[in-house]
Amino acid sequence: MIAEGDTAPGFTLDDQAGRPVSLADFAGTRVVLYFYPRADTPGCTTQACGIRDRAAEYAEAGVKVLGVSPDPVEDIAGFADKNDLSFTLLADPDHEVSEAYGTWVEKSMYGKKYMGVQRATFIIGGDGRVEKVFPKVQPKKHDDLVLGALAELD
Repeated sequence: MIAEGDTAPGFTLDDQAGRPVSLADFAGTRVVLYFYPRADTPGCTTQACGIRDRAAEYAEAGVKVLGVSPDPVEDIAGFADKNDLSFTLLADPDHEVSEAYGTWVEKSMYGKKYMGVQRATFIIGGDGRVEKVFPKVQPKKHDDLVLGALAELD
């Protein structure tokens, strides 16, 4: 997993509307980049709705929130519509960006091993450097952790 102080890997992925979005589009702006395993699952919904419900606090912090999952555009579009998500979700079906950030990992469920996205969040400064990393973040605690770190960074 990339670490604090590293240069954030650049990328271009399609958003929930099928439009290409690049990390470079946000140069000069702090970005909260979070990786989640799968749209419309309980933990991912809790995390996304937490961001939605605290959108004013993220806006006050002056950050852009980007969520990345290995789901195709159609799935993230449905997830965004169903939950009235007003921030950007990005489709990473080939998990290239997840691999670049070190969040594509071997997981295990009921003794079965498989590859998938480890839930993690990165705060990326306007200069493109990673300012904070939250590996294996818990959905219910995500916003308190991230917003608290943003307050400390300013």
